[in-house]
Amino acid sequence: MESAPRYPILSRLITENSEAVIVLHEAHRPARPLGRCSLGYDGQMPLSRRALLATAPLLLAGCTQRRNTLSPPAGMVRLARVRVAPDRVIRTTVGLRPFRPSGFVVRGEKLDDKAIVHNYGHGGAGITLSWGTAQLAVEEAATIDSRQAAVIGCGVIGLSTARLLQQRGYSVSIYTKAMPPDTTSNLAGGLWSPTTVYDHRQVTPEFRRQFGEAGRFAFRRYQSMVGAAYGVRWLPLYRLSRDAPYQPAPPESPYSEIDPLYPEAKELARTEHPFDVPYAYRCYSMLIEPAIYLNALLRDFLQARGEILVREFESARDLMSLHEPLIFNCTGLGAKALVHDDELIPVRGQLSFLLPQPEVEYMTLGPGDIYMFPRSDGILLGGSYEHGIWDVQPDPATKERVLRENSALFDGMRV
Repeated sequence: MESAPRYPILSRLITENSEAVIVLHEAHRPARPLGRCSLGYDGQMPLSRRALLATAPLLLAGCTQRRNTLSPPAGMVRLARVRVAPDRVIRTTVGLRPFRPSGFVVRGEKLDDKAIVHNYGHGGAGITLSWGTAQLAVEEAATIDSRQAAVIGCGVIGLSTARLLQQRGYSVSIYTKAMPPDTTSNLAGGLWSPTTVYDHRQVTPEFRRQFGEAGRFAFRRYQSMVGAAYGVRWLPLYRLSRDAPYQPAPPESPYSEIDPLYPEAKELARTEHPFDVPYAYRCYSMLIEPAIYLNALLRDFLQARGEILVREFESARDLMSLHEPLIFNCTGLGAKALVHDDELIPVRGQLSFLLPQPEVEYMTLGPGDIYMFPRSDGILLGGSYEHGIWDVQPDPATKERVLRENSALFDGMRV
C-alpha cells in the first residue's frame, strides 16, 4: 500500500462571498486554509515548484476578486466620500441674499403713465422660486393692453420674467447694470429648496397663497428643463441632524405647501445611510447649476429677439424715461434704493468650492448650518447666514469653520 504523499496538494477552490480561499491538504493533517490572497503556505513543508506554478492562476484570480470584499449592510446606500481639505479649495465666494421678513414682493402699481410690477425680495430662494414669481408677475400685468415690456435686472428673476413675457407674445427689453456671470444669481448654490424667504411671524394669508402657487409652478417648470443644456438634474438630498428627526412643516406653515412636492421622502434607519449622525431624512430634489443655467436663459432670451441694454437707475422716477409702458422691477437687493423698501436687508452667505468629484452624486443639508452640493464647477460647501451684513469679502474664520465641519461629516462616513 502506497504511503501518503509527502507534499500538500491542491484539493479544491472554495468561493465564499466573492473571496477565493485555497484549501491545501497535508498528509495525516486536517485541512487548513492558505492565507487569503497569499502565494505562500504557512505549514512546515513548502509547495513544490510544479504545484505552485499550477495553482498560480487560481490564486491570482482569487486576489482579483478580493478587491471588493466588504459589502455594505443590507439596505445601506453606498455613497462616495467628499474629500475635504484646504489644499483642494479652488475658490471662496460671498453673495448677499435679498431678504424681507414678510416675504417676497409681487404686486403692481401705477406711476404716472407707467404700470410697474414689482418682483423682488426672494431671500435664498431666487433660483428656486424664479419661474413661480415670474408667473405671478406676468399674471399681474395681464390687464395691461400694451405688449411692450421693460424688465429691470438680469439675474434669474429678471431673465425668468422676460422669458415668460416673450412666450406670451411680448416684445421685451432688459435694462441692467450687470449681466451673467456678474449677477448675484451667479453666486447662488442652486438647490431647489425655498429657504431664507420669510420670518414666519410676519406671514400674511396673501403671501402664503403666493408662496404656494410660486413653489408649485416653479417645481413643475424646472422638471421640463432637466438635462445638460440647462444644467438641471435630480439628486438625492440627505437632511442630517444630531438632535432630532426631520419634522415636515405643520399645516399652518407656508412650507406645508412645499414638503409634499419632494418625491421618495422618508426618514432613514441608522442602517440605511452611511453618515455618522443619528437622524437622516432623504428625499429627491433638483440641483440647478447657475453658470450653465443663467447662460442658457440668456441665450434663449436673445434668440427670441430680446434686447439687453446696460443701464443703471437710481430711483423709481428714473424709470419714467423708458418708452415701454409696462415695467417689471426685478432688481433684488437693488430695490432697497430704487423703490425705498426699508424692509429689504442682505443675508450674507459664504461658499467654498473644492475640486470637482464626478463620483459624488448626492446632496447634504446639515448637521447644523452646513451643506454640500456636487456641482460640475466644484464641490460646493456652505454655509453661513449673516443678517444685515453688506461685506462681500470672504471671511477666513467662516471658511475654516465650513471646511472643518464638513470634513468631520464626510470623514466619518461608512463607505
